[in-house]
Amino acid sequence: MKNIKTLIHIFLGVCLLSNLAVAKKTDAKELPTKNTPFSVYELKGKQDGPTLLVIGGIHGDEPGGYFAPALLMDFYQIQKGKVIVVPNLNPDSIMAFRRGIYKDMNRKFAVIKRNDPDFNNVESIKKLITDKETDFIINLHDGHGFYREKWENSIFNPRAWGQTYVIDQKTLDDVPFGDLDSIVRQIESKLNQSLHYDFHTFGVRNTETRIKDEEQQNSLTYFAITHLKPAIAIETSKNITELPLKTLYQLSSIEALMEILGITFERKFDLNLENVTQKVNDFGSLKINNNIHLDLSGIRNVINFTPLLAQNNHFDFTHPLGRAKKVKGGYEVYIGHQKISFLKQDIFSMQCNLKTLEIELDGKVTQANFGETLDFSKDFLVRKLEGARINVIGYSKKGVVSEDNLLIHKNEVDTRYSLDKAKSIFRVEAYQGKNFCGMINLRAKESK
Repeated sequence: MKNIKTLIHIFLGVCLLSNLAVAKKTDAKELPTKNTPFSVYELKGKQDGPTLLVIGGIHGDEPGGYFAPALLMDFYQIQKGKVIVVPNLNPDSIMAFRRGIYKDMNRKFAVIKRNDPDFNNVESIKKLITDKETDFIINLHDGHGFYREKWENSIFNPRAWGQTYVIDQKTLDDVPFGDLDSIVRQIESKLNQSLHYDFHTFGVRNTETRIKDEEQQNSLTYFAITHLKPAIAIETSKNITELPLKTLYQLSSIEALMEILGITFERKFDLNLENVTQKVNDFGSLKINNNIHLDLSGIRNVINFTPLLAQNNHFDFTHPLGRAKKVKGGYEVYIGHQKISFLKQDIFSMQCNLKTLEIELDGKVTQANFGETLDFSKDFLVRKLEGARINVIGYSKKGVVSEDNLLIHKNEVDTRYSLDKAKSIFRVEAYQGKNFCGMINLRAKESK
């Protein structure tokens, strides 16, 4: 899978130049806030076929709409056709877990002012929507309640948006895949055969936007169809509290649509609730400044004394929804809307020429690169390196400045200083003078 962040940065560069001209006339604090740029990923098959654009995260408080495309990117391989995935159209609102911190992005596709914080993202996604190779667009949401054609109660009624396939009109004439009503009813029929609970039934909601819904005329899908691009919205219910279940329904709907479009794929796991739950709760890893590596699944809520630069730290997440937010005293680490850890900052310079350490793990010598995680069962020893100071976090010995050439048993390391909640991963840090060089993680395994 190739991570392609095209179009966006070119467009943002043009906007940046225009903003610099304004900056000469006004104080920097007065400049309008800009939403964080979204990510674009491309899954391309070896055989030519239709191109599907999958958009998630237009509303930050609808996690079913952004975790599904994240899994789509990581665990699907396209064989025929192409799928372009935007998992996080509204990054700042996702991290804040709010519909839209700059107001509703899905009401800005008819008209948007240049100084709107969402301007760059809206204009960039418009370019992807109207691109000549895009054949079909889906916009992923969570909606309130459960849609029913007849009123049952305040949760199950015709005004609800949850569990719906939403179209703006029945057909888009003389356009491939333009029979929107037929397409969504095929998806509806397939999904309703394999629901986790019977009352999770999906329905089709036609907003008849052009003649009945003036507000909806500002939406992403209506923008698409006015540019002769077939588009639908998939809405799972906010009343379904289990994120993995909503994600399962979204993925199942996307698969049904790909089958209709003739896009073939291979999925790397069996599509069931147990497996989706495991994937949703796998937060991947984080590399910081190319010398620290953190496994984010099971990480402690707070990591004290994290060696970081005073500014311009580089955070590289394997998870497409990973973000780091600078706050007082350090950085909050997010996967989507979920804050999973706080890195309490310990500031160091990093002008260091060390790249590796020699470590004996259970008596076997290995050359370890900074950022690696290595397993051991019983004990370890960091071999002495001239000019370097070694600090094993959670271990201390009176009178010892550098904790190298010491055979350390795993029980001698205080588990309160582990990186993980399971209390099994420990930090070995290397320094040259006042410079931090890097960290190697040692994971204590059960002895056989």
